[in-house]
Amino acid sequence: MPVFVWKGRTATGASTSGELAAGSQADVVAALRQKKIIPTSIKIKEEKKGVSFFGGRVSRHALAVFTRQFSTMLNAGLPLLTCLEILAKQTESAALRRVLGEVRSDVEGGLSLADALRRQPKVFDNLYVNMVESGETGGALDVILVRLANYLEKTAALIRKIRGAMIYPAIILVVAIGAIAILLLFVIPVFAKMFHGVGAELPAMTRFVMALSNLMKVWALPMLIILIALFTIIRRWHKTESGAKTLDPLILKLPVFGDLIRKQSIARFSRTLSTLLSSGVPIIDALEITAKSAGNWVVEDAILRARTSIKGGENIADPLSKTAVFPPMVTQMIAIGEASGGLDEMLSKVADFYDAEVDQAVENLTSALEPIIMVFLGGIVGFLVVSMYLPIFQLAGTIR
Repeated sequence: MPVFVWKGRTATGASTSGELAAGSQADVVAALRQKKIIPTSIKIKEEKKGVSFFGGRVSRHALAVFTRQFSTMLNAGLPLLTCLEILAKQTESAALRRVLGEVRSDVEGGLSLADALRRQPKVFDNLYVNMVESGETGGALDVILVRLANYLEKTAALIRKIRGAMIYPAIILVVAIGAIAILLLFVIPVFAKMFHGVGAELPAMTRFVMALSNLMKVWALPMLIILIALFTIIRRWHKTESGAKTLDPLILKLPVFGDLIRKQSIARFSRTLSTLLSSGVPIIDALEITAKSAGNWVVEDAILRARTSIKGGENIADPLSKTAVFPPMVTQMIAIGEASGGLDEMLSKVADFYDAEVDQAVENLTSALEPIIMVFLGGIVGFLVVSMYLPIFQLAGTIR
């Protein structure tokens, strides 16, 4: 039986709150009225249920497929519980199968679909839940789910393109670093033993490389552990508010990568806000949800400022134009969308434009990285090889 968190006022006007296990919100209202409490807020208690054990995490692709199939089944006239049961059986994701089973049980127990999904925050975020709630309220759940599926598919495709474009340069980098490590740890020491018996003074390049090899033999493992620990600490700190405020502005200032991240954030902002507004979510709630899914603190702060200005009776475009995040084209298109009453459509066009910009930026970045990495690491390997063969060439010249 679900647990509800409630707030209310007593007969004397005093504020009170608590939790109550009940079959539905109506049962909570009835129970509170028996206690002469007037309820002012009743919400389902969110439970932190993990979905990343044994069955693994629920991927964006699996969630998009589920949403698309769910919409199709509802549009065909199948009952909600039947849809959930069928989808739970046919999904290939064990984690999603378990979650859908729990959602079905909660709905069968009297919860709305949105409240049931809200109890699975690891899988269904605020955007998903609020759109489903809007669809249930407006009686157009199948239409809302189609929009959700489109949003999830486009978001997943964008992330997949970025990751896919980075795979080849990453593989080249890893292989090259591995080759350099093998040279320093195993090949250079063999040459060093041979040169020790020569007695002649070695070139400066060779002495430097031999010293670097000796250093690597002692510090290779500790340095690797330190780098992994440092990366983990920075990553966890970045997830905190202070870390995000410190690192996110610096990330946006990175050459090449900063511009790519900014474009990706603008595309995500436009797509998310457009999807929420077209689904009937109030603009104040839509901006709050969009800010949380922005992926960068600078962008999130700009969106929250826009939300505050709207509460004060202003528009969205002005506070966004005052930040260095959103280009003039974006804010002008938003202003036109607000003036014409088609903000959701205008934001969708902005999202499409910046999706294409991100694709082009990723392609350009990949094209630039490959030769740079090859030349840089090839130069290092060449330097190591030459430094080891240079004494041999000198000795050969002496013999003549």
